[in-house]
Amino acid sequence: MSAAILAGLTGAALVGLGLYGLLTDPHPLRKILAFNILGSGVFLLFGIIARKGAAAGFAADPVPQAMVITGIVVAFSATALAVTLLLRLFQETRRATLEPDAPAKTPDAGVDG
Repeated sequence: MSAAILAGLTGAALVGLGLYGLLTDPHPLRKILAFNILGSGVFLLFGIIARKGAAAGFAADPVPQAMVITGIVVAFSATALAVTLLLRLFQETRRATLEPDAPAKTPDAGVDG
């Protein structure tokens, strides 16, 4: 098994693990971490695909590398924003989770207004 195949399988495992955590865990901080794991897997897969293209004899293209670096910067800033919003939620409610809305009260049918 070559290093590129092993890295590709690792990237696929990271994507799967991140997607699983994103869909199953209700806690917002864990969702943020799962989203970062998913993004790391995508970046790894994208880098491996670009490397395999260069190994196949195609001309070296700096665009995939630039896109991965840009994606890392965007993911970092989105994570910082999400954590800031989560901290603000905790300051306001003293909870780090979102509760579902309470059912709306219906007016009494026998009372005229």
